[in-house]
Amino acid sequence: MNEPKWLKHNVVSHVHNLLLAEHGGPAGVRDESLLHSALDRPKNKFSYEPHCSLHEMAAAYTFGIARNHPFVDGNKRTAFVCGALFLELNGFVVTASEADTVVAMESVAAGNLDESQLADWFRSNSVDS
Repeated sequence: MNEPKWLKHNVVSHVHNLLLAEHGGPAGVRDESLLHSALDRPKNKFSYEPHCSLHEMAAAYTFGIARNHPFVDGNKRTAFVCGALFLELNGFVVTASEADTVVAMESVAAGNLDESQLADWFRSNSVDS
């Protein structure tokens, strides 16, 4: 597999700010190192797991942001949009309904959906663009 198009820190921060502007909530990064850790997670998978799929890397972005909680607010929203954006940049479109997405993200945040299951969810809820 060729190297994917990665999400840059400034893009993730911009996505977070747009989501807060639209849906409300206090702005700010709670822990910059946790944000960097979340953004490095899919790159590490790509480097050390040669057969890692784009869906697994999208799940790594989403899971990392949702579980690391790097932002003051809006972590689940930002996490999902970043996973979906990563897939879009790399040739997929997420097709899940808003209701299904909310259930999935609440499950991730509660610890009821692990990263592998989230990758399966992305695989089942996306199509080639």
